[in-house]
Amino acid sequence: LPLVLYFWWHPKLTTPIRLGILTAASYAFYGWWDFRFVGLLALSTLVDYWVGNKLYLATANSSKTRWLLVSMFSNLSLLAFFKYSGFFAESINTALDWFRFGGAIGAIPVPEILLPVGISFYTFQTMSYTIDIYRGKARPTTSIWHFASYVSLFPQLIAGPIVRYSAMDDQLRRLDSSIQWNRFAQGISFFVLGMCQKVLLADTIAGKVNPLFENYHHLQFAGAWFAMLGYTCQLYFDFCGYSNMAVGLGRMLGFEFPQNFDSPYKSANIAQFWRRWHMSLSFWLRDYLFIPLGGSRGGKVLTLRNLVIVMFLGGLWHGAGWTFVLWGLFHGGLLVGHSLLSQSKRIQVPAPLAIATTFLFVVLGWTLFRSTDLAMSGSLYASMFGLNGLEADLLGAMGGVKSVAILALLLTVIFFAPNIWQWMPKINLPYAVGLAILLVLCILRFDQESPFLYFQF
Repeated sequence: LPLVLYFWWHPKLTTPIRLGILTAASYAFYGWWDFRFVGLLALSTLVDYWVGNKLYLATANSSKTRWLLVSMFSNLSLLAFFKYSGFFAESINTALDWFRFGGAIGAIPVPEILLPVGISFYTFQTMSYTIDIYRGKARPTTSIWHFASYVSLFPQLIAGPIVRYSAMDDQLRRLDSSIQWNRFAQGISFFVLGMCQKVLLADTIAGKVNPLFENYHHLQFAGAWFAMLGYTCQLYFDFCGYSNMAVGLGRMLGFEFPQNFDSPYKSANIAQFWRRWHMSLSFWLRDYLFIPLGGSRGGKVLTLRNLVIVMFLGGLWHGAGWTFVLWGLFHGGLLVGHSLLSQSKRIQVPAPLAIATTFLFVVLGWTLFRSTDLAMSGSLYASMFGLNGLEADLLGAMGGVKSVAILALLLTVIFFAPNIWQWMPKINLPYAVGLAILLVLCILRFDQESPFLYFQF
């Protein structure tokens, strides 16, 4: 990172050279995981760069539509092959077995394909480029380095936030020629505090709940609830921490990325939750899927249908498995229920109760999200609803006093503390020293592999 920043802010380098350096650094960053998939990233970039120019030059609507379909097909086919081919093959084989056709027809081979890290994120980014040009909301870039640096931008390449081309176009065309030190200092602050969220908070509770999930079939009531509440905190601090680190890195480079989390567990209803959780994805699905489907313009029934379709596809976007499909449909059902209930003016729920109820439903949804298969989710639900019994030693089932205290501390931070975007103190020497101490504490925790949870999506 210091090396990249040195060259990026070198005063004697021209804009094309700076963009080339940023692209090369991003490709090196991505290739460090697995160099074989660098070509896939380059292919997506080249196809949409080419299609974007064709879209802009096309005059007839039919021609524009054909070029847009080329972009959609190329992006979605790559995503379908790498992410969903195994899932579809397994699902078809299961259906054949159900209808006793397996022996007669033969099972479909299930390909073992390594999922390219971040493919769901950069695919949505490149698609936003061609869609926005098609809609007339963006200009095609005249430089391949301009577009390649946008697609591969390493701060948010792996797990977002999903940054649309229209939001980055002017920033890339008008690069700052020198460091804006206040913005750079804010970037360091976001980066270090985001790392603290990941390493000091998410990883700490993960160490308490992961052993419970490994032996989930032995969990009873208290242990299951502790595991799911702990995972709920882990997922938030893990993903929010990554997003804040990305925002911080972006500001160090002179870029502004959108906020991705806005204290989502403080939401008073499920619609508000989705406006505050993974905001860049929620708004992407709204603008590029929900509204094109008709949004809320076709009446109540079609609006509810569109909500379910969007959440179903949102669940499938997260992962190739029936647990993710059901998680998406679960949230689609919650949004439908909220939409119907919101029409009644007679129902007035106090804010604390509304927040607690919304949080409870979110935790129940995360149970599907965390489960590796339907059997695991069924077992966890059975334990959470008391069907597998109640432990004699409740405190011991939750890992003891220390584990309960850690969970209580995280829940207190979630519900009562401001998020990083709301809390940005004046940057001075004492604050800088405090950040430095936190950074050292995080580095001292680098004693084991701790991947970000959203790398798997």
